[in-house]
Amino acid sequence: MTTTAPAQRIEIDGRPATAESLLWPALVTTGHFTAMQVRDGRVRGLDRHLARLDAATRELFGQDLDGERVRGLVRHILRDDTPDASVRVYVHAPDDEPSLMVTVRPPTELAATMADRAQALMSVPYQRPFAHIKHLGGFAQARHGDLARRAGFDDALLTGPDGTISEGAVTNIAFFDGTDVVWPDAPHLAGITMQLVEGRLPAAGLPTRHAPVTLADLPSYAAAFVTNAWGVSPVRRIDGVAFAVDEKLMATVAGAYDQVPWDTL
Repeated sequence: MTTTAPAQRIEIDGRPATAESLLWPALVTTGHFTAMQVRDGRVRGLDRHLARLDAATRELFGQDLDGERVRGLVRHILRDDTPDASVRVYVHAPDDEPSLMVTVRPPTELAATMADRAQALMSVPYQRPFAHIKHLGGFAQARHGDLARRAGFDDALLTGPDGTISEGAVTNIAFFDGTDVVWPDAPHLAGITMQLVEGRLPAAGLPTRHAPVTLADLPSYAAAFVTNAWGVSPVRRIDGVAFAVDEKLMATVAGAYDQVPWDTL
C-alpha cells in the first residue's frame, strides 16, 4: 500500500503559509484541487490538470483560472532544489477571489513489479456527490478507505445502492473482458491518468468502452486495474472475487502510460 506523506512545504498565492493564511483552508471545505507527480520539473498531462482546475473554478466560483498563474506558483514552490515531488494545487475563494494553495510532498513511486502493486479492494455502498469535481470535504470516501484497510484490503471501491461500480476511493477502475477494457459507466471523476491511458489504449491494440459494471458482473471479467496520479496497478481481488495479474495486459496499459510525454512546468 502507498500512503500520502506529510507536506514538506506549503505556499498560498506564492507566499509561505502562516497560521493566519491557513485559517480559510482549514475551516472552509468549499474548494477543489488537482494532484500531480513532478519529475525533473515536468508533469504528465499538464494541460489536463490546468483544464481541470479552470473548469472547476468556473463551476464553483464563477471565475476563470489562468493556467500560467498555476504554473508559476508551482514553479515557485519547487524552486531549483526540488525537481521531483508530489504536488497538489488547491483552489479556495476567500473574498470571492480564487486563492491557490500549493503543497509539496516527497515523490511517490509504485512498486517495481505489477505483482507487488496488485491491490485488494473492498466494495462499499457510497458514491461521491458532484463526482465530476475533485472537490474537498471527502470524509466519507476517506473513512471507507480506512475501514477497508482495517479489514485487510488496500482501499475501498465505491458502488451505488444496486451494486453498480463507479470508482475507487482514490482511483479510477477498469475491467478487462478478454477483448475490451471496460470503464464503469457511473458517476465518477475522470482522473488525469485515466484520461491519458484511455486515449492511448486503442492504438496499443486494446479497444475501450464505457458500460455499466456491477458487483454481480465481476466473475465475468478476466482482470482489472486502477489508475491515479501515482500510475497504474492491477487489482488482485474485489471482496471475495479474485483476479489474476495479467502481465500482458498490464504491460500494455503501463506502456501506454509510459508513452505520455512529460510537460515542462
